[in-house]
Amino acid sequence: MRNFFSKWSVFFIILAIGICAIFVYSAFLSNIFLGTYKVLGNIGQSENTSSTSAIDGTSTSLSALTPIDAAAYNSKLLLIANVPPRTITTIVTSTISGTTTIQRSKVVKTVPGISAWPVKTVLPDAGALLPFNRIVAYYGNFYSTAMGVLGEYPPDQMMAMLASTTAEWRAADPSTPVIPALDYIAVTAQGSAGADGKYRLRMPDSQIQKAITLANSVNGLVFLDVQVGWSNVETEVPLLAQYLKLPNVELSLDPEFDMEPGVKPDHEIGTMDASDINFAAKFLANIVNQNNLPPKILVVHRFTEEMVTNYQNITPLPQVQIVIDMDGWGSQAKKINTYQRIEAAEPVQFTGFKLFYKNDLLPPSTGMLTPQQVLQLSPQPSYIQYQ
Repeated sequence: MRNFFSKWSVFFIILAIGICAIFVYSAFLSNIFLGTYKVLGNIGQSENTSSTSAIDGTSTSLSALTPIDAAAYNSKLLLIANVPPRTITTIVTSTISGTTTIQRSKVVKTVPGISAWPVKTVLPDAGALLPFNRIVAYYGNFYSTAMGVLGEYPPDQMMAMLASTTAEWRAADPSTPVIPALDYIAVTAQGSAGADGKYRLRMPDSQIQKAITLANSVNGLVFLDVQVGWSNVETEVPLLAQYLKLPNVELSLDPEFDMEPGVKPDHEIGTMDASDINFAAKFLANIVNQNNLPPKILVVHRFTEEMVTNYQNITPLPQVQIVIDMDGWGSQAKKINTYQRIEAAEPVQFTGFKLFYKNDLLPPSTGMLTPQQVLQLSPQPSYIQYQ
């Protein structure tokens, strides 16, 4: 009986040793595979150099971005300033000694033009899209067929139209890459006061995400457009923060619908001050810094002087590039005049130009401006929008 237990004791000891060995070996293999996974997962990234979206999980890495080349940046700014050269005529006069004979001759030479463009502002951070690219955006709201092409056509047809339009701009200016974009009205001014009396309606998450999904399908951008009504920029813009944290989501403001108390949208043209625009820019800059993103773009629509007050106080930041977009419709001559009088004459940083598929064709118009015609403007717009 004693030998029987002795044999079983030996057996259990050997079995225990074997089980322990298996656990040790498994842990060893696990560490190897886990270590390999961690190494592969970090290829092309360094710690604290990526930003991950809380919405769809997309991420961007800044570790590979090269700081902006100041010389190339300034050279491109000079190119898009598109300032025509000017001629100087000098009269050369000489007197023959001892007489009153005077000889005159003309010397004519061409020199660079004088302009407020390019604007001297801060150099943007790494990853800035402007001025090295041109953005071509389609505008509107999916709920409305009257507010622009985004809602006027089925998504597939609208995106095909956008692809065709961006191709036209690439052909018109092969030296500047074109980025497609959707300018989606995320906060729309309303004719009725609504439950809180603010004359604006915030779009649901599903509609904003629809715009983002469509833009992602063509590696494009989304501009979330804000029409505050009786609300204000300080209230509405922070509510979009979860989307603005995405690397391809930008912001646009529509001063036309920033109304004075007691004035309903569409009854008068609204006004937005530089302080509101600077608030939005600083808000975007904080998002860029906190989420390690490339610079954001802030578009401000404008077609009258009164729409933006104290424009000279608008402050571009290294993290935020500001575009003042000519938003008016009408004949070719009227649109060009408005652009020269407002956007070109009151420089901020970059300019945009809006084209209307329908309103630009109303009499006495002779047709919508072509990309080639828009590129003749000084400065050349970096942001093109179609409604």
